[in-house]
Amino acid sequence: MLYVEKWKAMLIGLICALGLVYASPNIWRSNGDESGSSIPSWLPHKTLSLGLDLQGGAHLLAEVDIDAGIKQRAASFEDTVRSALRGSGIRRSAPERLGAAVRFRTLDPAETARAAELVQEADQSAEVTIGENGSITVGFRADDEAQLRTTILSQVIEIIRIRIDELGTKEPIIQRQGDNRVVIQVPGYDDSGKLKNIIGTTAQLNFRLVDPNSDPLTFTPRPGFEVLDAQDSRPGRLSKYVVRTSPSVPGDLLVDAQPSFQDNRPVVSFRFNGEGARRFLDLTGKHIGEPLAIVLDKQVISAPTIQAAIGANGIITGQFSVAGTQELALLLRSGALPAPVQFLQESTVGPSLGQDSVEAGKLASIVAFVAVAVFMIIAYGLFGVFAALALIFNAGLILGTLSALQATLTLPGIAGIVLTIGMAVDANVLIFERIREELASGQSVVSAIDGGYRRALSSIIDSQVTTLIAAVILFAMGSGPIRGFSVTLTIGIVTSLFTAIWVTRLMVVTWLRAGPRRNTLPI
Repeated sequence: MLYVEKWKAMLIGLICALGLVYASPNIWRSNGDESGSSIPSWLPHKTLSLGLDLQGGAHLLAEVDIDAGIKQRAASFEDTVRSALRGSGIRRSAPERLGAAVRFRTLDPAETARAAELVQEADQSAEVTIGENGSITVGFRADDEAQLRTTILSQVIEIIRIRIDELGTKEPIIQRQGDNRVVIQVPGYDDSGKLKNIIGTTAQLNFRLVDPNSDPLTFTPRPGFEVLDAQDSRPGRLSKYVVRTSPSVPGDLLVDAQPSFQDNRPVVSFRFNGEGARRFLDLTGKHIGEPLAIVLDKQVISAPTIQAAIGANGIITGQFSVAGTQELALLLRSGALPAPVQFLQESTVGPSLGQDSVEAGKLASIVAFVAVAVFMIIAYGLFGVFAALALIFNAGLILGTLSALQATLTLPGIAGIVLTIGMAVDANVLIFERIREELASGQSVVSAIDGGYRRALSSIIDSQVTTLIAAVILFAMGSGPIRGFSVTLTIGIVTSLFTAIWVTRLMVVTWLRAGPRRNTLPI
């Protein structure tokens, strides 16, 4: 029976209204109100985010030195060897780096097997091998190293994402490319130099004890100590420090860092987790009156003298500007990069090209809509007008859904919208042709309309589902522009089915029941 329940009619109307309401803020934005200050308070303020190709911004291609990251991880084997053999009475040489492994030698060959056993017990995941002359090598297993490479790249991508998100930018694109490269696109951010500095800084912070009795200029290398440059090398200040090689407290135990002021000077306040607070309290309590170096990326920021035991909270002082403390705090909050990053490509996309593309996309959408609407009206008369009105609601639902999700619109996304507009009336064509067939077979007006919508439904769903499957595959296997196209196409398929089947049906039923009994249809 050709009838739409009142609750269904209200639901259809509500969905269409919500689509138009959520799409409407984009009208103010297209008129130049980027801040949205002119949008009425009762309207949603979410709008489409324009991609790099439309809004302009920074594009970077970075290469991750994964081998260096693995070597940094291998440094933990030195601590493993020291802690495993401490108190065992086994005499050994100092551990030396050997690529992604650590090698040492027992002075008594008879103790080699026992030393290897103790190290293996201390770190079950390590591969411990015995060589000639009592040498023992501690490194990664082959499977573990392959997994570590993947983990390091994933961590780099995640940390880059955290750092960029704190800049307040919308919808950055950060994607893996190959085995060791990352593509970074930040729409609306044109300071590529600052972006490179924030992304590329390793930000490995740690606290190390200083050897005040050694002159860094005449320092003779010895196990457990090294010379590091000072970040502030102005006259009258130390340019180098002799510090312990192993961090007394590593910076990865930090849980927060914020820019602050002390004595009207910009500083960075930090806070440790439980383990970090315990270790820092123990360190500062035992070494009161001694200098403690704050080391960032192999440079000493400052080396203040420990005045008292310090627990979970502390500050980092240095020759900072206000912007410098903000940047350092951001880097420390996001965590240290597990491997160095080198930038291979850098480009800035101007917004003028994007604006031209947006205008071209608008024109293409309008032309597509007008052409389809004119064709439907000529071919199906009043029913074509219903289809054209449904097309307006369809466009509103697409834009409203994208705005509510705050999706990023790119050129391929615009292409998907234009394609959807062209395909949106396919379902109406099938329905209207089926109604004509029902009328030609002698059915009444009501039966022809009811049969047209009911019998064409299976063909419509079959055709749309196949397109939806293709769109889902594009999203799952594609990247970047391909995904943008598939997202708008998928949303367009769903909204097209809704408007072509339910919205036009509601219009036809309302028109049919509003007037006198009809024996013919203007179709």
